[in-house]
Amino acid sequence: MIFLKTDEEIELMREANRLVGMTLGELAKHIKPGIKTIRLNEIAEEFIRDHGAIPSFLGYNGFPYSLCISQNENVVHGFPSEYELKDGDIISVDCGTEKNGFCGDSAYTFPVGEVAEDVMKLLRTTKEALYKGIEKAVEGNRVGDIGEAVQTYCEKRGYSVVRELVGHGIGRKMHEEPEVPNYGRHGVGPLLKKGMCIAIEPMINMGSKNVVFESDGWTVRTKDRKPSAHFEHTVAIRQGEADILSTFEFIESVLGSNAI
Repeated sequence: MIFLKTDEEIELMREANRLVGMTLGELAKHIKPGIKTIRLNEIAEEFIRDHGAIPSFLGYNGFPYSLCISQNENVVHGFPSEYELKDGDIISVDCGTEKNGFCGDSAYTFPVGEVAEDVMKLLRTTKEALYKGIEKAVEGNRVGDIGEAVQTYCEKRGYSVVRELVGHGIGRKMHEEPEVPNYGRHGVGPLLKKGMCIAIEPMINMGSKNVVFESDGWTVRTKDRKPSAHFEHTVAIRQGEADILSTFEFIESVLGSNAI
C-alpha cells in the first residue's frame, strides 16, 4: 500500500532528512586518507543520537551498523570496517535517521584525495542523473518516468544501471511502496500522487550492470570490480516540481569547490 502524507507529516520528514544531510556534512569533515570506515560509523551514530534521533539503519532487518559504507567497486550496503581510506578511493555513504516517527534517507559518494578523472566523471554523471530523475517526480507522472530519465542520461554517457537494487517509498518506515527503479519506460508504473514520498537513488556502474551479493549477506559489488557510484535524495511529490526533503548543502559547505 502507498501511504500519502499530509503537509504536516512531510514537514516532520523534512526534519529527519535535514538531520541526515547534517550527518553527511559532519562526515565530510573526516573523509580523508587514513581514516577507518568504522570510525565514520561511530561519528555518525553519536551525531544522530546527539540530535534527538536514532540511526534507522541500525538493526534494520538485522543490519549491524548505523551507516552503509561502500567503497570503490562496492555498490551499496557495505559494512563499516577496519578498512583505512586511501588516496584515490571513492566511498558511498548511505545514512538514515528516524525522528518524530518518520524516516530520512540520503546518500552521497565522496572522492578521497586525488581521484582519477574517469572515476570523477562517473560520480558527476550519477549525481546529475539523480536530479534528472527528480525532475520527473511530480504529480501526474509515473514511476517509470523517473527510471527512464536516470537510465537514458547514464547509458548515453556509457555507464550501466544496476537492476537488482532500486529506490523506494519512505515515511514512517524506511522502505514503503512503491519501488522506484533507476530504469524504466515513460508512462509505466504507479501513478505519482501529491503526498507520496520516495527515495530516488541512482546506482551507476562504470562497467557492466551485473552485480554480486557478497557472503556477508549485505554488501553488493560490481561483478567486474569496476567502480560504482550512488547518490540519493528523499523527495515529496507535489504539483509542478518535486520537493526535495534531504539536502547536500552541509556536504557542499564543507567540501567547497571539491564537492561533486
